[in-house]
Amino acid sequence: MKGENTGMTDLLEVARLRFISELDRWCDQRDVPRDELDDQVVATRPLSSAEAIGNPEMDDFPLLRGKEVLMQANYRGSCGQAFTSARGVFAGTLEGVLELSLDNTFERAVLVSTINAVMRYCGLVEGTVHCRDAGPRECAESLAQLLRGERPCGVGLVGLQPAILSSLVEVFGPERVMVSDLASAGETRSGVKILDGALPEPLFERCPLVLITGTTLVNGTIDALLELAFRLENRVVFYGTTVAGAARLLGLERWCVCSE
Repeated sequence: MKGENTGMTDLLEVARLRFISELDRWCDQRDVPRDELDDQVVATRPLSSAEAIGNPEMDDFPLLRGKEVLMQANYRGSCGQAFTSARGVFAGTLEGVLELSLDNTFERAVLVSTINAVMRYCGLVEGTVHCRDAGPRECAESLAQLLRGERPCGVGLVGLQPAILSSLVEVFGPERVMVSDLASAGETRSGVKILDGALPEPLFERCPLVLITGTTLVNGTIDALLELAFRLENRVVFYGTTVAGAARLLGLERWCVCSE
């Protein structure tokens, strides 16, 4: 996304409304009542680290350090996921999910993972299940090589994804890479000091291209980040499975080449 201002203050609420419209359109095309989609129960639960990411080649992913969990929704056999710091289990109908207040991170994660699962079932999106084992490294290497050809003068990474950070530094050098993260501020990774995620302005001011974790949709920081990107004319690319459905609904650019 570059130069597009949604003018909205809560993109997840916008995504919910557009998701409902997509469901209505999907049902109209098949001449089936909307309530037919509500027959199935949506059950969401946090996955173990082994289920979520397998045995990756790096051991400092937030998921492995206990700072995040991967919530998974299953809808008629189709799975959708969302990274979140909130832990819990939800079971209910699709309509029940659509009526959640979204007053807390847990409910936002339930909605996001459910949108991903249902849109996958409907054939509206792919790549809703996180890659495992060597996947994170392979994805990061592919992304860095793709960006090499674009020759950005600076690349920002919002949300610490260690494999992506390592690949970006290898391709561009630590002097052209900046990273911000709420949980790991002040640490140094791959020769780059992690900035405070609550103060993203310096990163956006110095980096024309910014990669943003889809987790920002769940924790509610996506709105301020995109407003900042619009003002400074940054190109924004979201990465990960969390934002799969919302990226299609909101017209956001997304990279997640190794997801299932």
